Amino acid sequence: MLAVRTIAAETLEYADVPQPELVPGSALVRIEHVTLCGTDLHIWEDDYTSELPLIQGHELAGTVIDVAPDVDRVAIGDRVAIDPLISCGECRACRAGRGNVCPQLTVFGCYSDGGLVEVLRVKAPKLHRIPTGVPTDLGAIAEPTAIALQAVARGRATAEDTAVVLGVGPIGLLATLALHDLGARVVAADTDADRLELAREFGADDTILVTADEVFPGAAGAAALHRLSGDDGPSLVIEATGVPASLENGLRVVAAGGRVVQVGISTRPTGFPLNLLAFKEVDLLGSRNSTGLIPDALQLIGRHPDRVRNLITHRFPAEQLDRAFHTMRDRSQRVGKILIDMPAGAAA
Repeated sequence: MLAVRTIAAETLEYADVPQPELVPGSALVRIEHVTLCGTDLHIWEDDYTSELPLIQGHELAGTVIDVAPDVDRVAIGDRVAIDPLISCGECRACRAGRGNVCPQLTVFGCYSDGGLVEVLRVKAPKLHRIPTGVPTDLGAIAEPTAIALQAVARGRATAEDTAVVLGVGPIGLLATLALHDLGARVVAADTDADRLELAREFGADDTILVTADEVFPGAAGAAALHRLSGDDGPSLVIEATGVPASLENGLRVVAAGGRVVQVGISTRPTGFPLNLLAFKEVDLLGSRNSTGLIPDALQLIGRHPDRVRNLITHRFPAEQLDRAFHTMRDRSQRVGKILIDMPAGAAA
C-alpha cells in the first residue's frame, strides 16, 4: 500500500509498504481524507519535536475494511473519524480522566506514524462512527473541532456568557461556532478582516479588527464589547493565537471573576503584570487536545456542515502533498484547512 513519509526537512518519500495486519481489539481503516494543521507544516519543515522519518497525518477519516473478532464497536463499512491520541492510561493525568495531557502522550502523525497511508490499523476505542448525513471528508475535521470544544469546555461556557475569541484561524472559528451553538454571545477578534467576515458566518455576533494603531480593543471594539456585555465586560476569553500580547489583551478585557482559556500554542515567554490575574481573580486555564470529544465534535459538525465546509480552502490529492505544504506557508493567499484525498478517497 501507499505510505507518504516525511524523511527530512521539506522532503517526502512515496513508499510501497506492507498493509498492516489485524490484532485483537483493532480494526483496519482505509484512510480517505486527511486535513492539515500548523503542526503538520512544522513537522514537514523539521521544526518540531517529532523525529523524522515520520508518516504524518493526525486529522483522519475513512472506512472500516476489517475488524478483529473481539471488536463490536464498529463494523466493516462504517465510516469513522479517528481519535489520534494515545495515552499511557496509568499516570495521574490518565487516572483523573485527562489523558489529553498525559506526559507519555503520543499522537498518530506527530510522534508515531499516522494517517497518510492507504490503510491504518487502529485500536477500536479510537474509532468513532461518522453520523448519517455528515460527509466523510468533514469527518477529518472532527479532531480540530474537538480541540475547540475542549477549550470551550475548559472555559465552562454557557448560554449566559459573553465570550471573546482572540484569533479566528480554524480553531478560533470552530470555538466561535461551538460557543454560538451553546447560545453564548460571541465577539471575534483578529488582525485579518477576511477572517472576521468568516467568523460572522460561524456565529460571531460582532467582531474586532485588531490594529497596531490602537490599544486593544480600540474604540470600536470597546463599543462592541459594551453592547454585548455591558459594564461588566466579557465573562470568557478564548485565546487562540499563541501570541503573548494577545493573552495580555484577554486578561485586560475579561470581566472580574471571568475565565481566560489559552489554547493557542507558542514557546514564546509572556510578560503580563500579575495584578491582571489577582485583582480580578481571573481563572487562567490551559487547554490541550481533547478529552474524548470526537463524538461531540461530529455532532457539532452534523448541525453545521455548511459552515464547517467553509473552513476548507484547498484540496489536493496525496500525490500533491508537497504542493499542499507550500500552499500552507504562502502568505499571499488565504489558507484555512487543506484537505488531502488519499487514493481511496479521491473518488468518494
